[in-house]
Amino acid sequence: MRSTKVLSITMPPEMLARAVALARRENRTMSELVREAVRQYERLRWWEETNAYGRARAQALGLEEGDVDRVIHEFRQRNRPRGKRPAK
Repeated sequence: MRSTKVLSITMPPEMLARAVALARRENRTMSELVREAVRQYERLRWWEETNAYGRARAQALGLEEGDVDRVIHEFRQRNRPRGKRPAK
């Protein structure tokens, strides 16, 4: 049984020409190119959502970008196992 589904998409002729050229240049099929584009889009969205969450949390805590190193250092100091020294 086939484990993939066929998808029909439309795009402007100029975009299609660029996609075909890119697929040829990278020795990929159009399907591989589209799958990779979706994976990249998913990673980008995840990164944007993660950053938005971090910015919202920082704002809620009253932190600014310059506070990040200090807060990380303080957290690590509080949570360091007793008796172990940090690696240099």
